[in-house]
Amino acid sequence: MSLVNALCYYTTLSAFPLSLGFEPVVIENVLEGDELRTDLNAVKSRILELGAENILCVHSTTSCFAPRVPDRLEGLAEICAKYDIPHIVNNAYGVQSSKCMHLIQQGARRGRIDAFVQSLDKNFMVPVGGAVVAGFDDSFLEEISKMYPGRASASPSLDVLITLLSLGASGYKNLLTERKELFAYLANELKTLAAKHNERLLDTPQNPISLAMSLKNMNDKGTSAITQLGSMLFTRQVSGARVVPLGTSQTVSGHVFKGFMSHSNDYPCAYLNAASAIGIKKQDIDLFIKRLDKCLRQCRKEKPVEVVASGAPPTTDEEITELTKDLTASLHVEAEDLD
Repeated sequence: MSLVNALCYYTTLSAFPLSLGFEPVVIENVLEGDELRTDLNAVKSRILELGAENILCVHSTTSCFAPRVPDRLEGLAEICAKYDIPHIVNNAYGVQSSKCMHLIQQGARRGRIDAFVQSLDKNFMVPVGGAVVAGFDDSFLEEISKMYPGRASASPSLDVLITLLSLGASGYKNLLTERKELFAYLANELKTLAAKHNERLLDTPQNPISLAMSLKNMNDKGTSAITQLGSMLFTRQVSGARVVPLGTSQTVSGHVFKGFMSHSNDYPCAYLNAASAIGIKKQDIDLFIKRLDKCLRQCRKEKPVEVVASGAPPTTDEEITELTKDLTASLHVEAEDLD
């Protein structure tokens, strides 16, 4: 998490405070079991060190990639209330998760949460380009709305309106229930697959959307083996999963992030992420597990997979035929849904 100057959280640096001359102060997460969690003591220490009067806001998050889990919103909200510091929550995927929404409600009840922001595309299955800013103080939200110049596209609002009218309240609630049930199914299938390849599903019970599977055995072959797995999945139309190797570093506005993408300077193992988001279907999970299993088996071969000039592994005639069948089946299912 982090203090904007400064407290804004790890990997949630925003260009907005930087452009105004504020300095993001990053607070490293702490490892508890497999989970990366909020270090409340470090937050308090930095506030006392910087002085509460010098801090613009605390920027926390609910939805994130495992093994990071939602921030301890209640504790942060209490700290913000005690030191009179604004608190903004990144709730990108959170609307679809009753757990994330409960954390926000509890934080506001026990302390201070000024606003929480959620993405339209991630929660309402519409094209990328819109967000909802919500909060518990009508006057504060009204001030935010007055800052809008009125020159942006109306498409995001129109897309959400059409989608919600089409689904109806019961339709949307059914999708929320289905997502939650399929999260358990995905976790079980991923756990079984991990054991098959001498890996394990990381234990992150506090994350209600994202899962992570270790890639320790592949990490012994070097970073290139990990990134190759990601490339193999992408060329097989698995675009939602991501692989996180060890030892990567990235500099963002002068801040050096060791272990970039992993929410930690030195997480114990490389891993692969998968998530159960709203709109997911059982056949999506089955197809993902099937393709991941095939890629892992190919990566485990002693002879490395040959990489073509583009950096992607070659696709065989058999795989092309399989992808064609999968696409045809997917289109058939979508056509049935439309009927």
